[in-house]
Amino acid sequence: MKTFAVLLAAGSSTRFGQDKLWMPFRGRPLWTRSYDVLAACPVVDAVGIVCPVGRERDFRAYAPDAAFVLAGGSSRQDSSRIGTEAVPIEVQNVLVHDAARPLVTDALIRRIVDAVERTGAAFPAVPVVDTVKQRSGGGWTTPDRSTLVAVQTPQGARRDLLVRAHQEASGETTDEASLLESIGVTVESVEGEVRNIKVTNPEDASRMMSAMETRTGLGYDVHAFSTDPERPMWLGGVEFDSKPGLDGHSDADALLHAVTDALLGAVGLGDIGHLFPNTDPRWKDVRSSHFLAEAAAAVRAQGWDIVHVDATVLAERPKVAPRHAEVVAAIAEAAGVPIGRVSVKATTNEGLGAIGRGEGVAAFAVATVRKFDVY
Repeated sequence: MKTFAVLLAAGSSTRFGQDKLWMPFRGRPLWTRSYDVLAACPVVDAVGIVCPVGRERDFRAYAPDAAFVLAGGSSRQDSSRIGTEAVPIEVQNVLVHDAARPLVTDALIRRIVDAVERTGAAFPAVPVVDTVKQRSGGGWTTPDRSTLVAVQTPQGARRDLLVRAHQEASGETTDEASLLESIGVTVESVEGEVRNIKVTNPEDASRMMSAMETRTGLGYDVHAFSTDPERPMWLGGVEFDSKPGLDGHSDADALLHAVTDALLGAVGLGDIGHLFPNTDPRWKDVRSSHFLAEAAAAVRAQGWDIVHVDATVLAERPKVAPRHAEVVAAIAEAAGVPIGRVSVKATTNEGLGAIGRGEGVAAFAVATVRKFDVY
């Protein structure tokens, strides 16, 4: 593993008035949104959770694949240390993210990881837009806001630097960047995101919930069966023992092509033929799971979450039902979403038309995506 993320979820939510991390958010506890985005990001190899003492089992129930779920300490810095030291020693980079920032995006995570690769440590920052006053004696001074930034998470660093910072720090700090700076490490700033708010009070939650856009995309694809008797049969990212397979430039997986087009269409990014033209030799016989993974990454790079994928296969063969669970799992893995967000159905065409005559396979897909725009 190269990059490991630690999700800090051990806070007391004192200012919020209730345990904000367990507040319902899209039908699940709020903290799971951060966990899901980190876990689905291709540049993050594993995610561990630091939670309140005694709540380990509760958090594990919603994140069964977490690398660890550990009880935190008495302060944020303590919890950060516990999580960082739990990361395997062979891991190169560590990201630390506050679970109360549920709108973190794939694109922001990638920017932090890229910066850590370049310089060893990084944090995201956004410009301060309000005038800031600083108490001075009995009055106030006004700093130049053009020199100020608001700092966010995830913050990242080489594991060895962050472990050393925790070991050598002499006082409490509020974030990893300050901790690293206290031992002389230069920390790079990267562009943060205004929407990456930290839920601190109920007003933050209300603003976040109300600033939501949902879109739906439709995908369709059809392929005829190949005249090559040895052509492999790929459908839904699974190879079926039903030759010949479908004819096409890539592996001709009609189901994955439909899902890919549905995702791209939902956010206005064109279609599979635009991104992966069949005139390009690079895509000759390439697995369509690659196309779906790239499309899903492009969707997330635009700030969208993949909420659900629903697909229907029309075919006389192969029979999807015996391998339905494998197909759902393959689509979920390529799209980077939990299995519960994927639905696949299959039917015949009752002998009607080309599909009914067994000349090929068609597939429809609908993808739902959601974006939280907080300004």
